[in-house]
Amino acid sequence: MNRSTKDYMVITLKGIAMGAADVVPGVSGGTIAFISGIYEELLSSISNVNLSLFKTLKNKGFKEAWKQLNGNFLASLFVGIFISIVSLAKVISWLLVKHPILLWSFFFGLVLASVIYIAKQITKWNAVSIVLLVLGAILAYYITTLNPMVSENSSTLFMFFAGAIAICAMILPGISGSFILVLLGAYKPVLAAINNRDITTIAAVGLGAIIGLLSFSRVLKYLFANYKNFTLAALTGFIIGSLNKIWPWKKVLTYRTNSHGEQVPFNELSISPFNFDGDPQILYATILAVVGFSLILLLEKLAVEKQ
Repeated sequence: MNRSTKDYMVITLKGIAMGAADVVPGVSGGTIAFISGIYEELLSSISNVNLSLFKTLKNKGFKEAWKQLNGNFLASLFVGIFISIVSLAKVISWLLVKHPILLWSFFFGLVLASVIYIAKQITKWNAVSIVLLVLGAILAYYITTLNPMVSENSSTLFMFFAGAIAICAMILPGISGSFILVLLGAYKPVLAAINNRDITTIAAVGLGAIIGLLSFSRVLKYLFANYKNFTLAALTGFIIGSLNKIWPWKKVLTYRTNSHGEQVPFNELSISPFNFDGDPQILYATILAVVGFSLILLLEKLAVEKQ
């Protein structure tokens, strides 16, 4: 695929959007990748990392291997994700603390519109598609209601599997990888390992993430190639169910201490804005939800015009 410098700059911007979403524990970067039109190319590019790639590198050199990998695409995307995490992480973290309702409202509108966007990609609906949609919604909703593990396991083997599971969630539209780490009781050990420069734990999580990413991307690529409508139906349901996690108005049931020694929400329950203990900010929340919703519609319109 021939792309201009401008095209790669746009991909970098999409990476920035993915990184911003991944910072929020409850929003998946995979959702952003899907609604920005790069999801299947991302899966295909990641799954190109195989023995064939190393044979190409050995026999034909780096240039041909980079081309086979779709390296320019991946590099542009990951540069954007890195820029976002470095530059926007503190801003989004601050918004999560100071203006959580407004931030969640924006993402709720954005993800809600993505449900419609993804459902429209399904070319044929039948009984199986509907069943998969319902099952996906039930599963995702159930995951969002699970109580995080109280006990924290930091063994090397556990951290390896935690990394593998979390990265799968990260590329799957719906639930975020950071939320899965919280559920598994691995979130604090991972943060502690990073802060303490625990190379063994970081390596275990990283190796698990690499293996999980390479294997799960192949599964998703196969499903898209052979059962695209069914896969889209299940993903649509999964995103519908995950909306519970990003509902703006929550009642905090329990708290946890983060890496800075601060008390942050640990287990929450979605409630009506009219039952919210405090200022529900309904007007501003509605406006931001509409902005998020409209943004997806705009992206879809621009994509159609480009075709």
